[in-house]
This record gives sequence, structure tokens and C-alpha cells, in this order.
Amino acid sequence: MRKPAKLIAAASTVAMLLGSMAIVVPGTAVAADADTGKKLAENRKKGNCFACHSYEGAHLPGNIGPPLVAMKARFPDKDRVREQIANPTKFNPNSMMPPFGKHNILSEEEIDHITEWVYTL
Repeated sequence: MRKPAKLIAAASTVAMLLGSMAIVVPGTAVAADADTGKKLAENRKKGNCFACHSYEGAHLPGNIGPPLVAMKARFPDKDRVREQIANPTKFNPNSMMPPFGKHNILSEEEIDHITEWVYTL
């Protein structure tokens, strides 16, 4: 693929991500749900976690990030897992993981759902 085509594809992907972000109305909080979190995590337009992480049941997982196993043992504090998803650069400025919350890739509610799911692994 030529460079202009790559740039158009990248710009289209960013536009889709930004256009598909949910609008959250204050006061309409929904309890975090692990099943919803798994769907978001495996959605290529949202979390796309398996592109970098392996976990049980992932189809063709990546190996850039650490495997998502024994998460409760590795992160006894669930808030730490949530913050890692929302803004991994807070703990490692050179992190390759996108700051899903800081860059508004995922809403606060979506991060809560994914945190619930990750904590089941």
C-alpha cells in the first residue's frame, strides 16, 4: 500500500473511532459488566485488546503486551487495573499501550466494563 493510501486508511480509522464514541449523560451510570467488557475488549474499533495481549479464548492474540492472566493476583487493587487501561503512561511514560481514557478512545463507562472483564482473567 502506498503512503497516501495508508494515511487515508489511518485517518478513516481515527474518524470511525471518534464517531463511534458513546455519549454519556451525567447521572445515568450503569453497573460495570464483565460480558460487556469482553465484547468491548474484542471490538476492533474499541479496545482491540487481543491485538497486543493474549488471554484464554483470544483468537490470534498478539504478544506485544503481557498476557492477561492471574489479574487479581498481579493487581490486587482493581483501581490500579482501571488506571492502567485509562492512562498507562501514568505508570510508564514510554508505554506502548494507548491511553484509552486520556485520549477518549473509550468512555469512562466502557473502561469500567473492560476493567470488570480483565479482573475475571
